[in-house]
Amino acid sequence: MISPEQQQPNHVVATIENLPPEGSGGSSGRSSISAPSASSVRQRIRKVFNRELLLSIALGQVLSLLICGISLTSKYLSDDFHANTPVFQSFLNYILLFLVYTTTLAVRQGEENLLAILKRRWWKYMILGIIDIEANYLVVKAYQYTTFTSVQLLDCFVIPVVILLSWFFLLVRYKAVHFIGIVVCILGMGCMAGADVLVGRQQGAGENKLIGDLLVLGGATLYGISNVCEEYIVRNLSRVEFLGMIGLFGSFFSGIQLAIMEHKELLKVPWDWQIGLLYVGFSACMFGLYSFMPVVIKKTSATAVNLSLLTADLYSLFCGFFLFYYKFSGLYLLSFFTILVGLVLYSSTSTYVAQDPRVYKQFRNPSGPVVDLPASGQLEPSVTYTSLGQETEEEPHVRVA
Repeated sequence: MISPEQQQPNHVVATIENLPPEGSGGSSGRSSISAPSASSVRQRIRKVFNRELLLSIALGQVLSLLICGISLTSKYLSDDFHANTPVFQSFLNYILLFLVYTTTLAVRQGEENLLAILKRRWWKYMILGIIDIEANYLVVKAYQYTTFTSVQLLDCFVIPVVILLSWFFLLVRYKAVHFIGIVVCILGMGCMAGADVLVGRQQGAGENKLIGDLLVLGGATLYGISNVCEEYIVRNLSRVEFLGMIGLFGSFFSGIQLAIMEHKELLKVPWDWQIGLLYVGFSACMFGLYSFMPVVIKKTSATAVNLSLLTADLYSLFCGFFLFYYKFSGLYLLSFFTILVGLVLYSSTSTYVAQDPRVYKQFRNPSGPVVDLPASGQLEPSVTYTSLGQETEEEPHVRVA
């Protein structure tokens, strides 16, 4: 008989003699099995609900609150003061980005200088600036043709757009739990839309609904393209470069669009201190959203950010209960917690990037060594797995060649 103290810690000897007597040792055996099992469950829960996950969700909710502020100021401007100036409001934001970030690039030296960046990739940022402007414009314009509920539901189209673009262009690979979390989030959004129907809250003219729905889908597609490009830039270049270029081209092209399409509406605005304060509040929230979103995208991903933004409409609703006397429904709370559950599911496991260095040489992986491919002979594909979610010490970057 070998006593437990004499056994080596790295080996397990299991013989018939080791088995405890059936009457006396059975309960202790069961307890020794159940204790590690309960401990592993607690470790798994701690691993899922770690500091990184909670921080990621909290950062996403800060973005949702900023969008809530944007929605409230826009609603006051359009409903109470009849100031329908979406292009002018975006123009103010781009001007702020220009003053802060474009001027920062202008005073830098070397390769990060404004002129050096423009020489290398000016046309790419020009296209991205136009995409960003028109994404904002199309979604705001859609409210004139379709209902509020349709905009809420169809705006979720940005999520599959971001997933597909991330899969093919950023080479992000998802696991089953990510898709389950995405479905749960969209179910929560559908629950909110159902609550709107039940309480009769379907604002919007609803005329030419097909045109409005197409505008929302177009805007959501452009949002998805802009978000994926933003993720690539902030991971591989810099946040200041992205915001500086968006400020430069956004202010230029939105200024042209403002002069052509909205100058008459701007002249009709009954200017006073209240309207001025609302424009200042809108611009502050919009500037904060644009400045803070690259930080959150770099820490999580474009997909995770868009899932987090699904709660923005619910924050607007909760404020509307007190400011605009909206009707309350318990489905709103159910929707909010369903989206949060989906966010936890999505964020509980990291995505990874599959990279073939022969094709995607521009995508950087600073944590791993550089792979020198052989000069001759058959080249075997190489795959890099890089976490885009929470990164813990237990889950280091793994490079497989």
